[in-house]
Amino acid sequence: MSSEMSIPSSLALQQVLRKSFQHLETNQKTWHSVLAECTPLVGSVGNLAQQLRALSNVNISNTPLQAFPDLQQRLHFKLVLALDIVLEKLNEKLVLLQSVRDSHSNQLTAVFQLYERDADTLDLYTCTQRSPVAPSIADMLEWLQNAELYYKQQFLKRKTLLHSLMPDDLSLLESTPERWDSLDTSSGEEYITDTLFRVSFFVESNKGE
Repeated sequence: MSSEMSIPSSLALQQVLRKSFQHLETNQKTWHSVLAECTPLVGSVGNLAQQLRALSNVNISNTPLQAFPDLQQRLHFKLVLALDIVLEKLNEKLVLLQSVRDSHSNQLTAVFQLYERDADTLDLYTCTQRSPVAPSIADMLEWLQNAELYYKQQFLKRKTLLHSLMPDDLSLLESTPERWDSLDTSSGEEYITDTLFRVSFFVESNKGE
């Protein structure tokens, strides 16, 4: 099949690809924003766990505060309640991270549905052809797939961490900030940033259409 016969199909696919990268840029900003909001929350988890441990190591009945009945129990209840609130907020942030993951996956699904629909009219030359402005269709499909894999892996790791936290496991709670930070992968973030740079001229072209 000649490349001329592939042009209408390739143009339609390029339009969907352009939209997908626009969505990816928005999703990346949302992802960064949500993770920034998580930082003080995971820090609070660690701090509250340290306070709970310190409280458990003190016998208030042997201190000047012994005049206040049930003070230790009330302080413990207050700290556990505060911890529950923080963990609930983190779970709300997790839902937002999931929405980013799903948004990108849905966009990628739409791209591949169009590609598969028109596969018979898209020859190898058309899919691998590059220009000074536009990467090849094959490259762009691969970049979107890699971004999807990154978001899926990152979401799963953070979900697993948060769901592993138990109010009575102080050691686990105290290590939450460090464990959360260890999930950051600069290579994955840099890959998406580089991808958006590589397609910047392509995305800007025909933007008004």
